Amino acid sequence: MLAWSKSIGRCTVSFISVLLTQLALFLVPLFFSASPILIQLTLSALVLVVVLGFGGWCKRLLGFNASAPAFVFCSIFFIWGVYIAIVRQAISPVMDFVLNVEMIMLIIGLFRLFFFSLQSFATSIIWIMLKDPGFVVCESFSLDELNENSVLGVQTHNESSLLQMRARYCKSCQTYVQGFDHHCPAFGNCIGQKNYVLFMVLLVGFITAEISYIVCSSQFASKFRVLEENRVESGSILVMARSTLLFCVLQVLWQGPFLIWHVYCICFNIRTEEWVNWKKYPEFQLNASSLSGENYQETSFKNPHNKGILQNVKEFLTLK
Repeated sequence: MLAWSKSIGRCTVSFISVLLTQLALFLVPLFFSASPILIQLTLSALVLVVVLGFGGWCKRLLGFNASAPAFVFCSIFFIWGVYIAIVRQAISPVMDFVLNVEMIMLIIGLFRLFFFSLQSFATSIIWIMLKDPGFVVCESFSLDELNENSVLGVQTHNESSLLQMRARYCKSCQTYVQGFDHHCPAFGNCIGQKNYVLFMVLLVGFITAEISYIVCSSQFASKFRVLEENRVESGSILVMARSTLLFCVLQVLWQGPFLIWHVYCICFNIRTEEWVNWKKYPEFQLNASSLSGENYQETSFKNPHNKGILQNVKEFLTLK
């Protein structure tokens, strides 16, 4: 019961955070409607930074903790609600059908991705929510603390098995995950071998849905520009459409490079954790002795899992 109430409380804080974030973004096109889009985007980004900073301050000072997965859900439903209530009236039936299908598929995918367990009850709400990323049951030691023998290439049996499985330790979940890429706070779950494909599908889905909404809200603003000059309430409606448009543009601006990075990782069969912390994993280290006779070795990066782009992509598509 205590866990349920705590989880509901965090979801409530997330809902309020979404409303405050969207309200703050609403002020940008309200007071700077005549400014170029780049200026509005810059101001919107600054507003988001301030809101995030304020949220961190509340967390430290008042002990209010939000749920990142709940924030994602609430943001999706907020944007979808604005579309249905405001933007939809100016959109063609075909585009309306496409965007609604994208939203529905996105929500279904999120329910599949989020992992729900007693251990992470307070940080996860519901399959990336319920989908096992590839948790590995093993003895409680961490690859972050490899001993001297491991660094020299003499691993214990358990360590060798974990390296062969590409199992990496997640500090957030405090467990090993096979094919671990990173821990995603927004999804409240690790991204590993068993949910990496679903994660990529969702990432593409987010970008596609956001671009669709940007197109729809742009069409709405252009078709109803004349109403802004005649009625105050229609002006507020247009401001809401523009503020949500700015929010989606900012999301695409960071999710686009994020998608490109993961496409690179797939093509070369490397995980984010392995790329960032390759010096912790002996399999990625190539030692070369100095040619000048000095007593030191130079360690460089090698990728033993790279089998060529086509084979790497095929291996990714068959992950399970």
